[in-house]
Amino acid sequence: MSPSLLLLLSFGGAMSLKICSFNIQSFGENKISKPLVLDIILESITRCDLMLVMEIKDAKETAFPQLMTHLNSRYKGRRTEYGYVISKRLGRKSYKEQYAFIYRQKLLSVKSIYQYPDIQAGDVDAFAREPFVVWFRSPTTEIKDFVIIPIHTSPDAAVKEIDELYDVYQDVAQQWQSKNFIIMGDFNAACGYVPKKDWRNIRLRTSASFLWITGDDLDTSVKESTKCAYDRVVLHGEKLICAIRPESVEVYNFKQAFGLTEQQALSVSDHFPLCITVNAAGGSGRLFN
Repeated sequence: MSPSLLLLLSFGGAMSLKICSFNIQSFGENKISKPLVLDIILESITRCDLMLVMEIKDAKETAFPQLMTHLNSRYKGRRTEYGYVISKRLGRKSYKEQYAFIYRQKLLSVKSIYQYPDIQAGDVDAFAREPFVVWFRSPTTEIKDFVIIPIHTSPDAAVKEIDELYDVYQDVAQQWQSKNFIIMGDFNAACGYVPKKDWRNIRLRTSASFLWITGDDLDTSVKESTKCAYDRVVLHGEKLICAIRPESVEVYNFKQAFGLTEQQALSVSDHFPLCITVNAAGGSGRLFN
């Protein structure tokens, strides 16, 4: 019996879960072709059990499958195999992006997926990139299922789109029976895109049922000249909120980790990955590092 399996059995199958989001700026074949950039992206993914990837801009839709091939071939035999779900190309006119979720198949499974239709009466096409919503099963953690609503807002419409996420939550809550919701991604919720005076007009922020576990002073920007809390995580559901400690919030500074210059880091992305950890059932530890 393998050491990993013995460890899993010793914990009675209870493992914590690291959930991350990463806007990999303009992700496509160009980044796959650069060894250092690819290494950093792969390392960023393997630090997590579930990774939301945003800003996939590859019109040919070949770069992301290549990324998954590199991921599973590189870590085959050492770590659990990764699966994924990916949205269709989303956007207005010719500019389009995709959302994708990469997850460890031994720890998670997909219960259902839902492409938010963005056809709310009186407010059609509120989102530049409407959320691709996924319901996950998580048998090893304190909560056994959760829904993730991802978002990459249009910077010029960040206030409106963040507010509209309240409607997305209500719509998904009617579709599915889960009580546990994570709303995460690149909100563009800082540095001029969301003025302080506008927070009072954002229902996702003013409603007491949502916990913004990431603060306004959290810096997820790679640029040294900026300090911006672009990326956020918002929680809904009493059990889920209890299962995620605020101190588990982590920004993975790959620039520092790999000893990069600012220019080298920006060749990967202008965002750092953002992570949270869901407690294991019974408070047990992690299997994968």
